Amino acid sequence: MTRRLRVLLLIPHLGGGGAERVAALLGQNLSREKYELHLGLITEAGAGAEPLPPWVAVHALGASRVRFAAIALLRLVRQVRPDVILSGMAHLNFLVLLLRPLLPRKTSVVVRQNASISAAMAFGNLPRGTRLLYRTCYRHADRVICQTPAMAADLIKELRIADKRVAVLPNPVDVESLRAAEPHVRPQWNGPGPHLLAVGRLSPEKGFNLLLSALAKVRLRFPQTDLLIAGSGSEEAALRSQSDRLGLNDAVRFAGHVRRPQIYFPGAAAFVLSSRHEGLPNALLEAAAGGLPIVSVPSSGGITDLLRDQPGVWLAKQITADALAASLLSALEVLRNNRRFEHTFVDQFRMERAIRAYEELIDAVYKERAH
Repeated sequence: MTRRLRVLLLIPHLGGGGAERVAALLGQNLSREKYELHLGLITEAGAGAEPLPPWVAVHALGASRVRFAAIALLRLVRQVRPDVILSGMAHLNFLVLLLRPLLPRKTSVVVRQNASISAAMAFGNLPRGTRLLYRTCYRHADRVICQTPAMAADLIKELRIADKRVAVLPNPVDVESLRAAEPHVRPQWNGPGPHLLAVGRLSPEKGFNLLLSALAKVRLRFPQTDLLIAGSGSEEAALRSQSDRLGLNDAVRFAGHVRRPQIYFPGAAAFVLSSRHEGLPNALLEAAAGGLPIVSVPSSGGITDLLRDQPGVWLAKQITADALAASLLSALEVLRNNRRFEHTFVDQFRMERAIRAYEELIDAVYKERAH
């Protein structure tokens, strides 16, 4: 009988955004016949908000911050002795790759990049030295996973990494369940709307301050427009204060972290992506799978390539509040609550296709290092 490969998925915790969602979907769907699956949670004492099947061994390291987890992480790797490590967020990727000389020689390391590096650097909210960390660490990965060809090209150019070390893999999206769920979910909205939905961490790069400014302009034409933001983060107080200054308190609802944002799909007029920079967020893909109209700024080349000229999509010309407001107004002139679109572009991210691509990558990097 062929030995199952030991795969260690690493993520800070499971209570956050798209990267955590991808880690959970991999844990839920990678083949239990082919792989012995382990999940390392760096900063969380338990499995968190995402349910995992019983055959996934969960290891909670309980570190206060990722950067303080080096010893616990080395101890975990020596305990599990994985054939392949798959790390899912940039600061955790740095730690794993800095520890690479201390890992078992035959352990392959795959890291998943979640944002365009040039855009993240240009935004300027990353610590000094981050570019050097990227260039120093990422070249020691067996593969760096990107979500779009544009993101991969940007990474190769910025970090001068060999093309063969970069893989473009689709994010896994459970298209069928998202399309089937909406008729069975009770609407979570009040008033006539139109109702707008946004999902993401409350952090500067998500551009929710731009969205609030755009909403104030939209309500001059559509005074009943309201907005629900599903997410938590460090910017909540600042965003609430901005909402108050703009007179939007009755129009904006901060829902906090929501494990399944699709409960807000029924009744929504549109999903809005306001991020200043992104890779390819699962929240966008899940909204598309649910058929929601999409209003987006051009957060990355990959997002622009995916959404350009698609039915049911309004893509702003710039990443500004004025441009986003103009696109929202164009959309709301023709949309009503519960208008839905097929969004066939999301089919390439279907669960079975994405999981198969991840399994092929895991098998390939294992074979390369084993031989």
